[in-house]
Amino acid sequence: MPELPEVETVARDLRALVVGATIVGAACDWPRTIQTHAPDAFAAAIAGRVIEAVGRRGKRIVVELSGDRALTVHLKMTGQLFVVPPEAPADAHVHLVLALDDGREVRFRDIRKFGRVGLYARSEVGDLETEDGGASPLAELGPEPLDPAFTLKAFRTRIRGRRGRLKSLLTDQAFVAGVGNIYADEALWRARLHPLRTAPTLRPDDERRLYGTVRGILEEAIERRGSSIDDYTAPEGDGSMQERLDVYQREGEPCPRCGRPIRRILLGMRATHFCSFCQRLPAVDRPGAARTLAAGRTRERALAQRATRTAAASSRRGPRWTEMAAEGSLGLTPAEAARAAERARAERTRKAAASRRAAARGSTGPGAPPDTPRG
Repeated sequence: MPELPEVETVARDLRALVVGATIVGAACDWPRTIQTHAPDAFAAAIAGRVIEAVGRRGKRIVVELSGDRALTVHLKMTGQLFVVPPEAPADAHVHLVLALDDGREVRFRDIRKFGRVGLYARSEVGDLETEDGGASPLAELGPEPLDPAFTLKAFRTRIRGRRGRLKSLLTDQAFVAGVGNIYADEALWRARLHPLRTAPTLRPDDERRLYGTVRGILEEAIERRGSSIDDYTAPEGDGSMQERLDVYQREGEPCPRCGRPIRRILLGMRATHFCSFCQRLPAVDRPGAARTLAAGRTRERALAQRATRTAAASSRRGPRWTEMAAEGSLGLTPAEAARAAERARAERTRKAAASRRAAARGSTGPGAPPDTPRG
């Protein structure tokens, strides 16, 4: 799922492309895409509104519209946004189209259909709410990790009130908004902190390092337009941060710091990557983490055994019977018979050449008659 850097990149691209444009219509062929309105009601409510700003809150894009309305877009696993001319080829995975007054279209493409779009009212202080006064999905989000107000002191205050494991905390959107699997793994590796370590075991220096690595990895990823892994791309193209990741999806590869293999475990149904040497788990946390770590080792042994069996089977494999069949063998297809005939001809040619070479060597060996002088 796109995380803070990817969503920030999409928002920045959209901002440059659509701010100032007026939405003149909308079409949706998958009603669940719109979580606040029926498609017809959504189209009627959004038509005629000017796009005033495009921003981000957590993992959601927030498009501010005239008339104190705001559009939120949650890309989820496979959501993509593109701004294209109306003659751009149709795509079966585009489920929502916003028509702009200059003829262009904002297309929401979503293969898995998990993405969600909502239209909300904006209050005077910028909060969002539904038309009947209900809270928006942004209400429960924690602070933005790159907000200047999110200082080291603020981070320490929040984490010292928690007892959970570090990976689970970092990916909890109520704790801090926008961090997901990729950047939690990377931040913990950079801070040399085990993902199963619990918050109460952190020393002040650990807290400082973790605060710095979370912000640092997010800032670097934004500069590189995010990590184009799986389906993520932005309106103006892919990111390159995936080339700079140290542990995420690098199971079995050498740790860039110590050279030992990167490990992978499942934590809350999330794949978690780390180096067990660089990221030591305190003794106090080992009993509680034993089952999770044991499951990870079982998986690693199974993968190793599978690799060994695959290599052994590959090395044991001899030629198939059709590869050994002689010219004229029964049961061959015409193509197999032709290959057998070609092999037979090649073998006869090889033997004839070997006989000629042997004869030539024999004629010039010890005791051979001298060359006959030419006239």
